[in-house]
Amino acid sequence: MRYGMNMLLWTADATGEKFLSLFERLKKMGFDSVEIPIMAPDVKKCAELGKRLENIGLMRTALTVLTSETNLIGADKKQRRAGVAHLKDVSECCQALGSNLLVGPIYAALGVFTGRGPTKDEWGWAAEGLREAAEGAKKFGVTLAAEYLNRFEIYLLNCSADAARMVKDVNHANFRMMYDTFHANIEEKDITEALSGCAEVLIHVHVSENDRSTPGKGAVNWKETFAALKTIQYKGSLTIEAFGPALPELAAATKIWRRMFEDEEQLAKDGLAFMKLQWETP
Repeated sequence: MRYGMNMLLWTADATGEKFLSLFERLKKMGFDSVEIPIMAPDVKKCAELGKRLENIGLMRTALTVLTSETNLIGADKKQRRAGVAHLKDVSECCQALGSNLLVGPIYAALGVFTGRGPTKDEWGWAAEGLREAAEGAKKFGVTLAAEYLNRFEIYLLNCSADAARMVKDVNHANFRMMYDTFHANIEEKDITEALSGCAEVLIHVHVSENDRSTPGKGAVNWKETFAALKTIQYKGSLTIEAFGPALPELAAATKIWRRMFEDEEQLAKDGLAFMKLQWETP
């Protein structure tokens, strides 16, 4: 198993010199990879960061989100075209970073609602845009993995079955799905069924507590989650995703208004120990 840490606990831009010592400490803790946010694509900055992380010995995955201007299900074609262009640009950055995986809610704008459920047109627009984006990602050796979110953050894909159906409809080798325990804790009726139902197209997992703090210190049904992942012989990585109030723009999106852990690095250390215990214990 490969164990990763999502950098959104600290920043939405991990490029530059500021976080190099943190990356080194994460490596010493025992992490195999880090997940790098790419919100404003910059190939040069990603290439520089990739070289530094390679020297440290950390593998990379990447994540991005869409906005109202880059919405694959936006009513305006300009929004949809901009969304595809964004995903292609981020895929190029992934190649520069040394990541072959780009994850996130890459099918619709985060936090943008119409007051109704998804329409047939919106589903079709998302599938069409993702297919084109996946073809673009293929040129850079990158696979896209859609993350379904809970109903309070997005409205197109809200459960494992939704995401698996989208993978089927997109029908492209460079498009798959991921699973996040936080969103599953809200939306899934049966964790075992949810994971078994998407086993063939699941390539990434976010380990995230129900309150977004330290994995293992909340109410997620971890026993069933890890048992189900082992049953389906999951081969991807386990990456901690936790949030705090450090980033105002992210706190607003995730509705994190109170601090639920003492220290970010302690969260990472404890979360890693928890993942290893759960995965490596027979």
